[in-house]
Amino acid sequence: MNARAPDGDRPDDRVTVVVITRNRRDELLRTLGHLARLPERPPVIVVDNLSSDGTPHAIRAAHPDVAVLEPRRNTGAVGRNLAVRHVTTPYVAFCDDDSWWEPGSLRAAADLLDGCTALAGVVARIVVEPEGVEDPVVDELRNSPVPGPGWLPGPALGSFLAAATCLRVSAFRAAGGFDARLWLGGEEELLATDLAVAGWWLCFAESLVVHHAPSHVRDTTGRRVDGLRNTLWYTWLRRPLPAAMRRTWYLLRTVPRDGASLRAFAEAAAGLPWLVTDRRPVPAEVERRLAVLDEAQRRSTARQYTG
Repeated sequence: MNARAPDGDRPDDRVTVVVITRNRRDELLRTLGHLARLPERPPVIVVDNLSSDGTPHAIRAAHPDVAVLEPRRNTGAVGRNLAVRHVTTPYVAFCDDDSWWEPGSLRAAADLLDGCTALAGVVARIVVEPEGVEDPVVDELRNSPVPGPGWLPGPALGSFLAAATCLRVSAFRAAGGFDARLWLGGEEELLATDLAVAGWWLCFAESLVVHHAPSHVRDTTGRRVDGLRNTLWYTWLRRPLPAAMRRTWYLLRTVPRDGASLRAFAEAAAGLPWLVTDRRPVPAEVERRLAVLDEAQRRSTARQYTG
């Protein structure tokens, strides 16, 4: 009689992994190689955001079991929404094309979500490769000042990092996923806040690990523009007027005085018509959670609008 495989070595049918990519074929293939070796054997969905380097063909040749979606335009973070429409598991784990989950972490994430029905998502510890050191943001997650209920399996969070998070699919869908107007760059903050308004919680889970080998193929200035613009949009969409004014004034005083910052503020201002229409300040109990993050964000070394 064959011995039963230990739980850690058996497939786990609770989590699907979703990856968005654009013109990072080699890095993506490395990531897919890591995911293919996971003992959980998760289904993997890749959304190709209009790559010109042959990425979809390369995926199908090297990893025929991976589902490839080609929306024929660069959908940014909204590509994750497209993928989640095809997810049939209760949980979805996101990662970028230059990051991957450590063996056993997806199973552990599903266990945590199974055990806490009001928990929308868990954020993993991020290890930067090839150095094998923790990303500086981990210390901020570990020491989050957000107050939370005692049943949470880790520190409560006000937002999350998509590339290191496993989310409850039903919560993601009910909240509407990522907002298409934000496209990419700090897009998680708005979704996290809408989850909180709906009564969901997010937390950091020390036992989960995601490895990140930062890609050299990136537009750092473009990312800064998008990130700053999205911060302003989020602030005016969800924060009460005094908090929105304080955060905007702080950004005006502290971001670099250059063309990129000017462009970000101009793009943010151009969104004023729909911001007024869609503005929904959060309830007081959620604002109290967000307010304690303001000082932590000002001290953050991970949230720097430079580049």
